[in-house]
Amino acid sequence: MNTLKPSHALLVLVAAIWGFAFVAQTTGMKHLGPHSFNAARFLLGALSLVPLWLVLGKHKLTLNKDLFIGGLVAGTVMFAGFSFQQIGLQYTTAGNAGFITGMYIVMVPIAGIALGHATNMKTWCGVLLALAGLFALSVSDDLTVNKGDALELVGALFWTAHVLILGWLCSKVDAISLTIVQFLVATVLATVAMLIFEEPTLAQFELALLPLLYAGVASSGIAFTLQIIAQRQVEPSVTALILSTEAVFAVIGGWLLLNEQLTNNQLTGCGLMLLGMLISQWPQRKSKVTIEQSAT
Repeated sequence: MNTLKPSHALLVLVAAIWGFAFVAQTTGMKHLGPHSFNAARFLLGALSLVPLWLVLGKHKLTLNKDLFIGGLVAGTVMFAGFSFQQIGLQYTTAGNAGFITGMYIVMVPIAGIALGHATNMKTWCGVLLALAGLFALSVSDDLTVNKGDALELVGALFWTAHVLILGWLCSKVDAISLTIVQFLVATVLATVAMLIFEEPTLAQFELALLPLLYAGVASSGIAFTLQIIAQRQVEPSVTALILSTEAVFAVIGGWLLLNEQLTNNQLTGCGLMLLGMLISQWPQRKSKVTIEQSAT
């Protein structure tokens, strides 16, 4: 019988940290605009990973071409994903944002078809359930889509691209170095957007300090470190399965801390989306023949 391993518990903690980050993002925008919030959180995210980078000896690496170009592309896509996510939070709930953002889990294998990747029936079932859930969650009785939910869905498309880009880069560059570089690229882009569209003051950053520290340090540095530790002993498919519960923690956080409520339709939508995410990522059971062959 499978038991909950410490590495599994760490991944659940990572999912919880990421889920509650939607609450921090919503709270932070009571004082800051979306680009100002993102610029600060990206910088804090990069700085929070430097100690881990130094401890693991990554400072000995040079900024090679793959790392520079990869960080530039990944950072630009990440900036776009976070921008749509953060702007969308002004018009929708943290729970909705968490579930719709989680759609990238089922979008990635579908996008992989264009790259020649195989997609099985399990994935298609997950996609159909997730789409049905998205309809129930976001489409009102008069068949209109909430503006914030639409923005979150566009953001999910960028997160899908981001996952595919990182998957292509992971064998070429060091993961922590790449993450720091992409955070720095996103910091620059968000700062430019902040200077163009917003006029934040130092006092506003001070008022949003706690949400910024949570989103920048806990959701980036701490969660990323725990994810690295846990993934050493957990299969990628199981990792994705556990991390998909981030959406559930987003709803719990919104309910506990922001007094967000869900209608019956929205609850049904969340349930269908979660079921679709879980089915699409459920680990493939190895046949007895395969296990016996691998043991010989």
